Amino acid sequence: MRFSRTLKSTAAIGATAGLMMLGLGAASAHVSATPTETGAGAYSLVTFSVGHGCDGSPTTAVTITLPDELNDATPTVNPNWTISKATQKLDTPRTLANGSKISERVSSITYTAKTPLIDHERDTFTLSVQLPEAAGTTLNFPTLQKCEVGQTDWKEIPAAGADHDSVDAPAPSFVVTAAVAGDGHGGHDATTSTEAAAHTTGDGGTAWAAWVGLGAGLAGLILGGLAFLRTGRKA
Repeated sequence: MRFSRTLKSTAAIGATAGLMMLGLGAASAHVSATPTETGAGAYSLVTFSVGHGCDGSPTTAVTITLPDELNDATPTVNPNWTISKATQKLDTPRTLANGSKISERVSSITYTAKTPLIDHERDTFTLSVQLPEAAGTTLNFPTLQKCEVGQTDWKEIPAAGADHDSVDAPAPSFVVTAAVAGDGHGGHDATTSTEAAAHTTGDGGTAWAAWVGLGAGLAGLILGGLAFLRTGRKA
């Protein structure tokens, strides 16, 4: 009987660990975009996460294309990568909130690896942007991941109302929410927002569910370990 209880406890620990690994795998399946702020007009730090290569091949470059609604982005330095910007001439000059006009915009930012990022390691790339004033706007950031062999173009947009995982290579994205008083319109400092997490997509609901599962898995792992120890003492 004691041996049976010990076996059950060990099996439970193994099953919990397996579920945790599955959850983490789902969370890292796509390139994701996680903003610190989503309020209309706010300054936000948007972090793009790359969790794997191209069918096992190391990542050599990541090009993030800005949505048409954004005029510029300031990339955060990553010591493992060099950074370059591409610009686009505007057919019609745009008038900014401060009254100034621009005739071109930053269209994309490329991070090129100094040493290729191996398949089972992850890295992040953070851009500082000012969000558009229109709440409800979905910002899509098509991202081209180049590898030593092959590439993945994360640019697919799910149909209206469809889940983010309904397409094979979804573009990282999130939704601009209503402006909040004192949310940083006047400066470039972006602070963490609970609302941002609620509206983030890319890994979106998959990542949320995975981390909830991870928390539950950790609790189960601890309880399973305690049960195993108690059974061992009785034996």
